[in-house]
Amino acid sequence: MPQDNHGFAYSREQFQQLVEDTLSIARQLGGSDAAVEVSEGAGLSVSVRKGQVENVERNRDKSIGVTVYIGQRRGNASTSDFSRTALEQTVRAAYDIARFTAEDPAAGLPDDADIARGDEVTRDLDLFHPWDIDAERAVELAKVCEAAALSTDRRITNSEGAGVSAQQSHFWAGNSRGFRGGYASSRHSLSVAPIAGKGDDMQRDAWYSSMRDPNELAAPEAVGRYAAERALSRLRSRKIATCEVPVLFESTLAAGLVGAYVQATSGGALYRKASFLPDSLGQQVFPEHIDLVEDPHQPKGKGSAPFDDEGVVTRARHVVQGGRVQGYFLSSYSARKLGMRTTGHAGGSQNLTLKSALTQAGDDLEAMLRKLGRGLFVIELMGQGVNYVTGDYSRGAAGFWVEGGRMVHPVHEITIAGNLRDMFRNIAAVGADAYTLGTKTVGSVLIERMKIAGL
Repeated sequence: MPQDNHGFAYSREQFQQLVEDTLSIARQLGGSDAAVEVSEGAGLSVSVRKGQVENVERNRDKSIGVTVYIGQRRGNASTSDFSRTALEQTVRAAYDIARFTAEDPAAGLPDDADIARGDEVTRDLDLFHPWDIDAERAVELAKVCEAAALSTDRRITNSEGAGVSAQQSHFWAGNSRGFRGGYASSRHSLSVAPIAGKGDDMQRDAWYSSMRDPNELAAPEAVGRYAAERALSRLRSRKIATCEVPVLFESTLAAGLVGAYVQATSGGALYRKASFLPDSLGQQVFPEHIDLVEDPHQPKGKGSAPFDDEGVVTRARHVVQGGRVQGYFLSSYSARKLGMRTTGHAGGSQNLTLKSALTQAGDDLEAMLRKLGRGLFVIELMGQGVNYVTGDYSRGAAGFWVEGGRMVHPVHEITIAGNLRDMFRNIAAVGADAYTLGTKTVGSVLIERMKIAGL
């Protein structure tokens, strides 16, 4: 096997042949339809703590997955063995599962009209930027990052460590309806988690930088200093009395609110009736000033893809416009369950951006704090207290108490509570301090009122 192929053991041509071979085996067995994906990933991860190397890990994995249909019965199987014998055994396993599975009217490959073809498949989104870094250099970067955090202030007393990760992968997929496509992608990161203070007054915080292109990662010194400043700002935290006040979510946390919306309007939750936003298409869910835009073709985007996990073409769209729901997040299967058409979201959302028509260029964090006036600025959430069926929201939180638009002291050991329906409707403002977390880009979000459980 070629070993000098951007760090991969297998070439695209070999993957293409594996897909064709597997589809051929499925046809010979009698499958009415089949889909195959073959993939390979490779990477390096290192971690250091207090200047000492803790871990150096190299990962390499590969897999081929096959879905075989017998009419509307479906079976899945996978293997990491690419030999002909293993392929035959894997296809046979999927075929046998399908034979003994009940018919499902929603099962099947995407409709022909939805499958990506031609230029839709080959669109170059600039997703692959391999990082030519060895373990020694990765360790050096992690040490520099941690050292910058520890040297920021003498009150930075400890560290949970710093890490560097360089990951890349590629895949090729095909099905019996004629879809063929695949691409390579990369994702790299640098992170650190310093601890400030001593005894009963100790606070931890963290920061990181994650990019597809290693040249776009933040400088390790900057990541370290910012993580330290965040930890220092939380020293002498105190509790506050139970109250009901406006709450400003830091941009890094506001992405979680968008994630909750995606979960509630995804096909699986909708057809299972496990969503607090059933039948919301066309309904006013957010204030009129709110839009949620999706762009799956953003160059270097972490959620960018020319087609989804089923080979369905992806398209830019307004998910929410003027506060009204314009579309759900549907795969072919969930769309059929709902009597609708796939939106190309097998695999999840793609580069979502929350926008407000009220946002001004100068609405940075300081401006958002002024809009908050008196209330809570949240920078950390804990626990999993979100009920996606009812929308009830209750999370442990930490942040800062704000008076007169200025942070007056850090706050910890509190709980914020509300209902996501109300929280969405009561978004008063979205900041221009946009931050991209995974596939979501959001500024700080101001909710008009939430319950705070404290003293």
